[in-house]
Amino acid sequence: MKNYITELNKAFESRVRLGIMSILMVNDFVDFGTLKEQLQITDGNMASHLSALEKLQYIDVKKQFIGKRPNTSYSATPSGKKAFIEHLAGLEKLIKQST
Repeated sequence: MKNYITELNKAFESRVRLGIMSILMVNDFVDFGTLKEQLQITDGNMASHLSALEKLQYIDVKKQFIGKRPNTSYSATPSGKKAFIEHLAGLEKLIKQST
């Protein structure tokens, strides 16, 4: 019996990172406030998870001004999308193996 747990990506073990990537997979860009609101976590917690995903080059950061207010938005990179899809496929295989 194959051990499918080895196909899971450690970057997505956190429920917050899983949530971030899930949101970014279906949206072109999402701003910091929207992500924070949807996941209901603190600024610091959100920032640390976004930083970790950025270091892995799974997300891109876009900083701009809207009027006079700064705005930071995030999007999934092609490599981030690929890694996330592979992670989900690994989860599916693990679930099917268990049934």
